[in-house]
Amino acid sequence: MTAPAPIRLSEPDIDALATAEGTVAVLVGTEGEMDTMARRANKLSRGAVERATAAEAWQKADEGEVVSLSWPSGMAAERLLVVKLGRKAEADLARKTGVAIAQASAKGGLTLCLGRVKHAREVVLGAMLRRYDYTDQKSKPDGKPAGEIMAMIAKPDDVDATDLTALAEGVFFCRDLVNDPANVLTTTTYAERLQALSEHGLEVEVLEEDKLRELGMGALLAVGQGSDSPSKVVVMKWMGGGDEAPLALVGKGVVFDTGGISLKPGAGMEDMTMDMGGSAVVAGVMKTLAMRKAKANVVGLVGLVENMPSGRAYRPGDVVTSMKGDTIEVINTDAEGRLVLADVMWYAQETFEPSGLIDLATLTGAVIIGLGHHNAGLLSNDDGFVNGILKAAGTEGEGAWRLPLGKEYADQLKSRIADVKNVGGRPAGTITAAEFLHRFVKEGTRWCHIDIAGVASTSFDSPYAPKGASGWGVRALDRFIRDTCEA
Repeated sequence: MTAPAPIRLSEPDIDALATAEGTVAVLVGTEGEMDTMARRANKLSRGAVERATAAEAWQKADEGEVVSLSWPSGMAAERLLVVKLGRKAEADLARKTGVAIAQASAKGGLTLCLGRVKHAREVVLGAMLRRYDYTDQKSKPDGKPAGEIMAMIAKPDDVDATDLTALAEGVFFCRDLVNDPANVLTTTTYAERLQALSEHGLEVEVLEEDKLRELGMGALLAVGQGSDSPSKVVVMKWMGGGDEAPLALVGKGVVFDTGGISLKPGAGMEDMTMDMGGSAVVAGVMKTLAMRKAKANVVGLVGLVENMPSGRAYRPGDVVTSMKGDTIEVINTDAEGRLVLADVMWYAQETFEPSGLIDLATLTGAVIIGLGHHNAGLLSNDDGFVNGILKAAGTEGEGAWRLPLGKEYADQLKSRIADVKNVGGRPAGTITAAEFLHRFVKEGTRWCHIDIAGVASTSFDSPYAPKGASGWGVRALDRFIRDTCEA
């Protein structure tokens, strides 16, 4: 598993600049103003910082951009980064500046000379998040691993290194799970990795197929019955608050999705290793909460299945019975995620009577058509609840956009032979999928569905990650829990 770079915080030390190895980053204001650390780097490099900021390219550069100087004279560093950033830059810009620094830095140590910048924490976080590299499947990983991040800050006590590390650990855990190939991350190995989170203080329970049958999870079990990998539900509990009801997070964990009998086209099917992205977000959040000892009660539940075609696979036209008791006519076996979520959501409500319910899933291609790869789609039955999630996502710089619900969309799911169909046709596919899930939300339960099909993994660099798994949602939900569930 990929570990974040270790962090060390200290007050500014001008004498350390000459011997710092790897990459050194100094900040210069938008008008060319230098703090003590930048002036010392300029002196050591015989005026290189001053020459860089006098160049036309610097004058035209946007705030947050970086000029890289290789092997600066008078310094042991491989690179000296001159970063255009004002002291009062807002959090989102500071975080993205940290990303730019990480992208421009050499592997090895990174020294951030942040001085009195307003959002020093966000610069460090951005650098940590972007210094991710998935190498688990390479026999000989390229180059040396990322080294320590030394952050020199005027008031280092204002930044909690343990808290930052916990957040990065959760994001990296999520990314690793999504990046893992399906022959590595089977339902069994996935459950084992989640059980290992107990070392951080989570209470973890794995519900096997016999228990799922006993509970009546006919919808979830139907999805996985065509695979040799056993279906499972994993329940993770973090009870760090008082006596209040927990928030419930539910994630779709389809470790590989062929589409089943409704087989997907071959082109691009290799990307279906990421169809467990919703469950990975839940796992990442739960790891972060445990590592930072959050003062909140949160339960995370994930349904782990594999959707395969075989002689045992469920078929278009089948009718399956959910744990709730609703019968579902299967129109398309590739609309499997909602069947998994329906049973796990019902179990979460029956078992924990949560204060709120959030489900996450790479659920529909339609959300990509509507929102592209820059925003997740949110649908909810409670304005205050969803607005809190949207605010948290905005604070953390993770794109999210609310879509509507409505009876007219639910009517597209009417079945002639069962209580409901699992698809409602091409129009408004993301919304009808959410309306299917809405049936499995109890009256009075605040609920938000988050479709992350477009943002969970991308073929290009996302704002805080290289191409591949983004970890979208771990930071947003951790922020939401901080803002709404912790005293």
